[in-house]
Parts: sequence; C-alpha cells; structure tokens
Amino acid sequence: MFRIVKNFFVAGLFFFVSNVVWAQQKNVLGTIIIDPGHGGIDHGASGQFSTEANVALSISLKLGKALAQELPESKLIFTRTTDELPGGLNNIHDALRYRADMANQAHGDLFIAIHCNANGERAGGWYAKRIVGHKTRTVYVGKGSKKRKKTVREPIYESYWVKNNDHGTETYIWAADRTGFKSEAVQSTSGESGENETDSTNDLDLSSPEAMIRAQLYEKKYFGKSLILASNVEDEFAKQGRYSHGVKQRNEKGIWVLQATGMPSILVETGYISQTEEEQYINSDKGQEEIVTAIVNAIKRYKASLEGNGAPAQAK
Repeated sequence: MFRIVKNFFVAGLFFFVSNVVWAQQKNVLGTIIIDPGHGGIDHGASGQFSTEANVALSISLKLGKALAQELPESKLIFTRTTDELPGGLNNIHDALRYRADMANQAHGDLFIAIHCNANGERAGGWYAKRIVGHKTRTVYVGKGSKKRKKTVREPIYESYWVKNNDHGTETYIWAADRTGFKSEAVQSTSGESGENETDSTNDLDLSSPEAMIRAQLYEKKYFGKSLILASNVEDEFAKQGRYSHGVKQRNEKGIWVLQATGMPSILVETGYISQTEEEQYINSDKGQEEIVTAIVNAIKRYKASLEGNGAPAQAK
C-alpha cells in the first residue's frame, strides 16, 4: 500500500513539475496583432499635410519590424499593410469586424491598435474675433414724425490667431461598462494561446453557464493585463518627455474593436495630428522611431511581468 501511495505521489509530482516547466517554456506573446487604424476610404483625422491612416500605417510597419527583432519568437499579424481598409473592403463597419475576426481567429495574445489624435478643430489653428473696444455712432430710428436721432455704442473687433495646441499621447482600454461585448469575444476564442492551448473550452457549449463563467473570468484577466500594458506605454512616452494624458476609457460609446477582440487589447493615440509641431513629429523618422521604441519597451516590460521576471533591458 505504501509503495502504491509512494508511486502515486512521485507520478503526481512529476506531472506537476512537467506542467510548470511546460508553462515556463510557453511563449506568453505567441501572437501579436498590430492594427493600423483607418485606411482606404477612411482617412481618419486630417492634419495640415497628412492623414491619420497614413501615419498609423507607417508607425505600425516600423513597430512590426522592431518587434520582429526584439521578440523573434512572437508571430506578428497586421490587419492591413497597405493604404486600404483591411481585407480590401469598402465599408468601414465591415472593416472593423474584419479586424476583430482576424485577431480572434488567429487566437492572438495581444491586440495593439495604432492611431493619431485630433481635437475636432481646424488643424494648425484658426482666426477668431474678439472685442477690443467700442465706438459711438448716431443712427436714426422711427419713421415720419416719430423719426429721431439715437446714439449707439458698437463693439470694435480684432482678428487674432488661435493656435491648435492640444498635444500629447493617451492609450485606451475598452470601456468598463461594455464588458458584455468582451465576454462574447472571449467565448469566440479558445483563450490565451500562451497559457491555454490544452483548455477544454472547445468541448463546451458556448451558451452554457460554464462557458459564460469562464469568459467572464478571462474578461477580468484581460482587463487587468490591458491596463498594465497601457500604463507601461504611457509611462514610456513620459520618459521620452512626451506629454501623457494617461490611460483612458471611452465610456460613452466605447471603442468597438477593443471590445470585440478576445484578448488583452489597447489603442495607442500616438500624438495630435491637429497640432502643427506634433504632426511634424509623428511624421518624422525620429518621431516614429521614438514612438516605436516606447511601445516596444512597454511590451517587453509587459511580457516580463507575465513571465514573473524583472524589468528587461530597454530596446535600442
């Protein structure tokens, strides 16, 4: 009896150690989805000489090249690599769904959308008017016998230039009040490929309570991981001297593509294309290289945190 128990203990210990070693060997970022925002008929925000779609694509391609060097064990998938909507589509809403479906079908471990910001005002700036004084003027009012003189004060206007000066970075995670959509996206995937390839989810009825509970658990997990990565990104931007607006949620309407992808997901606003100096910066080789370096360093820190390691060396 003792021998049976002993053999059982040894077998269990071997199984436990084997699983730990297997987990340590798994790549926690096996597949990274890079999503350049907009494209094709959807130009996104416009600057004085560039469009969000083109800037996002240029930064995304450089990001992919840098990640291929820094994380050669990770598979990189782009939702688009040309100035077209993903899948060559001509409908913006269909293209959004295509992005999410591509990420979910690839069982991505991370989804990163690259965008540029704008404040809705004219790029660069605009002329406005202000009152700088008043003048008096005599006018006639009334008709016939009731006609009389009247002195009125009229404002004196001056035109002046208003610089469009909103600038800086911000990174979005999905809206907390839209988590139901995320659960549905999680249910459409088999979980995190870096942790969960042996999961039995595919044998579950996706409408069953078990599958729903599992999706909700992963949803909370993905939310926490998204927040970690987004915070890392903004921290790296701040280290470079960029003005950071921090990590944001768009609670009013959410960001659909972040909610529809069954994995940790963030959207990086790399700068304001509507501000003159920042538009020049995010279009320049130097600016794009610095943006890429910040995101790569953030991803490496994120990966190290998942693996339980210390902070990695900074990307060069």
